[in-house]
Amino acid sequence: MATIIDGKQLAKELNKQTQKRAQELIAKGVKPGIAVVLVGDDPASQIYTRNKHRLAERMGLKSDLYRFPTDVKQATVLAAIKELNNDDDIDAIIVQEPLPNHLDAVAITNTIRPDKDVDGLHPQNLGKLFADQPGNYPVACTPRGIMTALRHYNVDLTGANVVIVGRSILVGKPLLALLNNANATVTMAGRHTKDLHRLTRQADVLIVATGIAHFIGQDAVKDGAVVIDVGMDRLPSGKLTGDVDFDAVEPVASKITPVPGGVGPMTIASLMAQTVDLAEWRRNG
Repeated sequence: MATIIDGKQLAKELNKQTQKRAQELIAKGVKPGIAVVLVGDDPASQIYTRNKHRLAERMGLKSDLYRFPTDVKQATVLAAIKELNNDDDIDAIIVQEPLPNHLDAVAITNTIRPDKDVDGLHPQNLGKLFADQPGNYPVACTPRGIMTALRHYNVDLTGANVVIVGRSILVGKPLLALLNNANATVTMAGRHTKDLHRLTRQADVLIVATGIAHFIGQDAVKDGAVVIDVGMDRLPSGKLTGDVDFDAVEPVASKITPVPGGVGPMTIASLMAQTVDLAEWRRNG
C-alpha cells in the first residue's frame, strides 16, 4: 500500500511557519500584503479567491480583493494592476484564472511587476527559473508546493526519471524547470502524446495535470512509482476527484497524493509563503 502524501497536514505546518514569519515582519512595522484580481463570476474562481482571502487574513496579512465584471475592458484591468504595482502596501499580485476570452491574459501577466509576481509567471521570473539563476525570485505556486511535498517525503530526484503529463504554463512548464534544476531527468507529455502509457510506465515519479478525471489508471503506472495528482475534477455525482484513478493506482504506487487533500492545500500554502517571501525580498534586497 502506498504512503499517502498528506498535503493538508503539510500545508498546516507550512502555514504556521509562514504566519510566524509574517508576525516577525509586522513587529518591524511591515505588514505583508497580497492583492487578488478576480474577473467574472466563475464559481470555482470565486471559491478559490475566497479561500485565499480568508487564509491571508487569518495569518495577519493585508489582503485586498479587486472584482471586475465579466465584460470588463482590458484597459481597466491593466490600469488596476499598474496602480497595485505602485502601491507600497502590496507585495504580491495575483490574477485569478481563467480569464474571459476577450482579455489578453499574457499582456495582463506581463504588466505585473516581476518583484510582485506571486504566481511566478512573468517572463523575467520564468527566464531566471529556466536558466537556474541564483537569487530571489518567485516561482509558480503549484510547482513550488509539489517540490516542497517531494522534499518532505524524501523523494530522491537526483537521476530520477520524471514524467509530467500536462504542459500548462501554470504547472507543467515551471515544474519541468524546477525538476531539471534538481537533477532529475524530465520528460514532458500531453494528452495527445503517442503511446503515452508506454512513457508513463517508465516514470519513477509521475505528475499528472490534464484536467481529465481518472485519465491515468493502474496500467499507466510503474510499480513503486511516486504519483502526484494535480487534477481537481468533478464527477457527475458531484464528487471531487483527480486526474489519477486513486483506488486503482494506490495499490501499485509507493507514494501518492489524494484528491482532495493533496496538491491543492500546498498550492494555497505556497502562495501565502511566497507573499511573505516577496515582502522580505522587497525590503531586504
